[in-house]
Amino acid sequence: SWFLQELPSFLVPFLLVVCAPRPGTHGCTLLLLTFCAHYFQRTFIYSLFTRGRPTPLNIMLMAVVFCSYNGFLQGHCMVYSAEYPDGWYTEGHFMAGILMFFIGMGINIHSDRILRNLRKPGEETYRIPRGGMFNYVSGANFFGEIVEWFGYAIATWTLPAFTFAFFTLCSIGPRAYHHHRFYLKKFTDYPKIGRA
Repeated sequence: SWFLQELPSFLVPFLLVVCAPRPGTHGCTLLLLTFCAHYFQRTFIYSLFTRGRPTPLNIMLMAVVFCSYNGFLQGHCMVYSAEYPDGWYTEGHFMAGILMFFIGMGINIHSDRILRNLRKPGEETYRIPRGGMFNYVSGANFFGEIVEWFGYAIATWTLPAFTFAFFTLCSIGPRAYHHHRFYLKKFTDYPKIGRA
């Protein structure tokens, strides 16, 4: 189900670029490709390795709707609305945003790998994730994704990207907080890092 729910976030903006009557500027295309790079990884790579529990059908369908809509908003904005002047790639907000995006993506991918390797196949025992950003925050995978999307928003400097970054913070930020509280209750030896 992960593959199906994430696919529209990759496919919709990709098709908007391919089918656009007039291609966007190089800056728009490059920025949209960073968005697609995240969802290529989440759709085609992460879904192959994830060993989570089955997702209820209604949750998967809501995710498909959200991913389709968000993919359309980000793609439409980059293909038809956003324009960047010559030298856009030298502007501070672009460089800072792209750097944040790739740092966040790296944290997210590395943290997912740590979480995947916590259990053996078929095992359901909870373990404390250690290493990488888990040494500093309980929800390192969530933290990485939040950093990633705020980086994208800063780089693109568009309302749809900032809206998505804020939505990401509001939707997975509480999940990070609940994971942190769960670890504190479940494990008496959980490090007192004090951050979700």
